[in-house]
Amino acid sequence: MGDDGQQYGGRVAHPTGPPWARTFAEAVWFPAALFLGFLFCFAPALHSPRPHHAHVVVAGRAAARDVDAVLKRTQPGGFDVTAVAHASDARQAVRDRTAVGGFTTGETGGRGARPVLFVAKANGAALEQALTTTFTQLVAAEGSAAHLTVRDVAPTVREDRMGTTLVYFGIAWSVPGYILATTLLRATAFDRRRKLLAILGAAALFGVVGFAVGAGLGYLPHDPVALLVAFLLTTAVATFASGLAPFTRRFFPAVGMTLFIVLSIPTSGGAAPAAMLPTFFQYVHAVIPLGNAVEALRSALYFGGAGMLRPVLVLCAWIAAGIALLGLDARRHRRAALTDGEREIQDPPTDDPSLETPTPTALPAHRHRFGEPEPDLLGTVTDPHGRPVPHALVTVLDPGGRQLVSTRTNAHGEYAATGLPEGYLSVVATLPGKQPAVRQRPLRRGDVVRADFLLRDREDVPGTGLTTAATAGR
Repeated sequence: MGDDGQQYGGRVAHPTGPPWARTFAEAVWFPAALFLGFLFCFAPALHSPRPHHAHVVVAGRAAARDVDAVLKRTQPGGFDVTAVAHASDARQAVRDRTAVGGFTTGETGGRGARPVLFVAKANGAALEQALTTTFTQLVAAEGSAAHLTVRDVAPTVREDRMGTTLVYFGIAWSVPGYILATTLLRATAFDRRRKLLAILGAAALFGVVGFAVGAGLGYLPHDPVALLVAFLLTTAVATFASGLAPFTRRFFPAVGMTLFIVLSIPTSGGAAPAAMLPTFFQYVHAVIPLGNAVEALRSALYFGGAGMLRPVLVLCAWIAAGIALLGLDARRHRRAALTDGEREIQDPPTDDPSLETPTPTALPAHRHRFGEPEPDLLGTVTDPHGRPVPHALVTVLDPGGRQLVSTRTNAHGEYAATGLPEGYLSVVATLPGKQPAVRQRPLRRGDVVRADFLLRDREDVPGTGLTTAATAGR
């Protein structure tokens, strides 16, 4: 049949093909869902950014009333105005991140008083420009001879002139977290604990490398607090996605991409800062991991930690929710195992709801190589003298006797298969002139089951039919 490493006679039983309409629907639904998601998230959020209920503070009650009246008339719904006592309070409100802008008309009654606008470029250059334009027009409409003075109270590093670099690093720490969860679904040799350890290790690695690159190139300030935020972001996305997968199953890619790409990127605060998003997308920004990580990074790197607690708690809540989902899935599997009488399986690992339902497939029976599927079942077929039996047919049956997959042993008498379902499987080895043999094995995700066979000549075994488990193998 072939040499070691060649796949032999792999056959999979498939149900009758669906009608063309069903096939078309199954092929198109996921791209269609993404199309609608991009259409109704990216365009409405970013097509025309402008302030929506952006909070600004104005020094002096009378000045605040005047500014509020003008802004309500010229930009209805654009700004929410609050009065503070002094110009220093207006500046501090921007530094504390309780307002995106602060305004003062100058010293009361002082000749030559200049109106001042306090902004923070770290909140995004687009928001800074919108505030500057709005208050420049407001000062001009008031007929003041003085020009508006704009003071940036939270300037960004020189290499981040638009104040958006943090968003790109956030995407680099967020989207790979989702991809990590999808790839771990196929890591059938990992149980839940190992998958969580893999997530924590990858999150730490991504955080360190990303911060080193950003700080080394001058894109980020040299503040190690960014490492914590990066770690929390990757961990939050990967953990929640891993916990979500067993419950959404074949819909997991659509749900995951909607949460962590379609909704996250336009509401991250990059192309349009949060204060310039429509109200609905501001609410999304307030709960989505990427948006909260960006706010936490801005607070930590440019505002001395002001306003950082809330977004960090949101990231921790996503991690806790992911762990809770993993625990709920473990409990569900444990109850199912006890119901089926499989009491020896105390803690079955999570199911593998990959992008497609795993298909029972024969594998080349060689040592596992990087990038290849990992086997669920493997073994050898030998004769009574310990010599390998090549070309023996090995068939795997489910508990109902339905054939899942069949393959043939290679020149060394070895075989392998993957994509098998959890539960008890019957494995049958046959070869013309030899007495067939059968073995039963319980399979759970994360295990690699061996089923070795010893095939005897028919005349060596009295009677006909399959051998017993005692004579089937070693």
